[in-house]
Amino acid sequence: MVKTRTWIAAAGGLALTVALPACAPTIENRGNLPNPELLAQVKPGLQTKEDVSTLLGTPSSTAVFGDETWYYISSREEHYAFYKPKELERQVVIVRFDKGGLVSEVKSLTLQDGKEIKMVDRTTPTAGSEMGLLQQLFGNVGRFNKDKK
Repeated sequence: MVKTRTWIAAAGGLALTVALPACAPTIENRGNLPNPELLAQVKPGLQTKEDVSTLLGTPSSTAVFGDETWYYISSREEHYAFYKPKELERQVVIVRFDKGGLVSEVKSLTLQDGKEIKMVDRTTPTAGSEMGLLQQLFGNVGRFNKDKK
């Protein structure tokens, strides 16, 4: 009887020892955040794209139309098991260039600057699902089986 209780207590302790670390959050860092000292060296009107690339590295993303805007994006997320991740921190550094290829603006944004975008839940109607007048009138012609006796 005493040995059984000891085994149960030991098994329970082992289960807690294995399960508790699973409850700890996983922190993930993603993206490319430039070094703040190097970012401070980027001044509008002085550096070219090559200079910025040498200082800060390759951008995370560029503008969709043309490459006059570079984005350096980084984020930190917290994950608990199977729950949806929670974004703890986000930083976006925007470097804009003028037509001559010189830096025109350097701007930093954080998680508080972001805006929630609500997706629209609409469907586009497709043709072909409605029956026309002739289909309604003659649609069943030839579909009836004669009783075989």
